[in-house]
Amino acid sequence: MSKKNAEELLIAGGENEKTRVKYDVLKTKEDFVAMAAADGYDFTLEEFDAVLNESGDSFDLIGNPAKRQIWWK
Repeated sequence: MSKKNAEELLIAGGENEKTRVKYDVLKTKEDFVAMAAADGYDFTLEEFDAVLNESGDSFDLIGNPAKRQIWWK
């Protein structure tokens, strides 16, 4: 488990629209972390929160269709 894996997922989502769409439909951080684990990204909810806090990103959904502003490019 590591914050590095969370960062790698945020970069992958920034580079790939299919990844963003797949994760943006999830309603909770717990579901997000569980799907990430199923996709091979091993990090805890606490590590994910730490990455979001350090980068100043919010998990909130914005717009229609709803999207998250967490993805890194």
